[in-house]
Amino acid sequence: MPLSTLASTEELARHPEWRVFDCRHELGQPELGEWQYREAHIPGALYAHLDRDLSAPKTGLNGRHPLPDPRTFAAWLATQGLQATDQVVCHDAGGGTMAARLWWMLRWIGHDAVAVLDGGFAKWAAEGRPTTREVSEFAPSAYAPRPRPAMRVDAAFVESRLGLREVALLDARAPARFRGDAEPIDPVAGRIPGARNRFCTENLTAEGRFKSAQTLKGEFATLLAGRPPEVVVHYCGSGVAACHNALAMEIAGLSGSRVYPGSWSEWIADPRRPRESS
Repeated sequence: MPLSTLASTEELARHPEWRVFDCRHELGQPELGEWQYREAHIPGALYAHLDRDLSAPKTGLNGRHPLPDPRTFAAWLATQGLQATDQVVCHDAGGGTMAARLWWMLRWIGHDAVAVLDGGFAKWAAEGRPTTREVSEFAPSAYAPRPRPAMRVDAAFVESRLGLREVALLDARAPARFRGDAEPIDPVAGRIPGARNRFCTENLTAEGRFKSAQTLKGEFATLLAGRPPEVVVHYCGSGVAACHNALAMEIAGLSGSRVYPGSWSEWIADPRRPRESS
């Protein structure tokens, strides 16, 4: 049975045929992750760069990590030799925030057999599992996307539904950024009006692994206050950490939430859009 949320290091070690993508990335040092990959990575893994491979060009109005066109993303997957039948495992340095972006994007274009490595490269390495500097080669494929546009929403969708119970905005940023007390990345502090905060690191245990499905379900149920998961729209600073919350809800069995990929960095590009802080 394909994995669609999490993969353990034990499972990955038993399946060398699975396709692995290394998504290590630091926002303040955008080349660090690729350097780390070149120094040591899981055998067979290819590198997926957040800015280059998992984002579209920035226009100044579409946020810091714009979502690429599905056909452009599928063309990149084809250069990586991905087949529609492949089981994919994404990982980053540890907690899964960057890996969840690729996990969500693959599901968004119709690839369901994709999971995030629980504990990431840190857990793999701590267990003494094999690493390599050798970059594997895969023959290009003819990857055909099957987009699911309903998985995402845009700024117009959010703006037209502010204050309505049919949409529950969940902000994945740190509490200080959500409140507007501090904003180390974007030029404007604050949040989208009516949003509630679910800092994505709250999905993890102290060891950096995802909490149990039961625990996550209880925590998100408190946030939803009786509303169905289909009303949830996740956002963050640039559409990356939002995917971590979407993954956590899937782990919890709360399927159907959506992501606003442009997120706060796109929202504030238009000064007419409302903002709030506290």
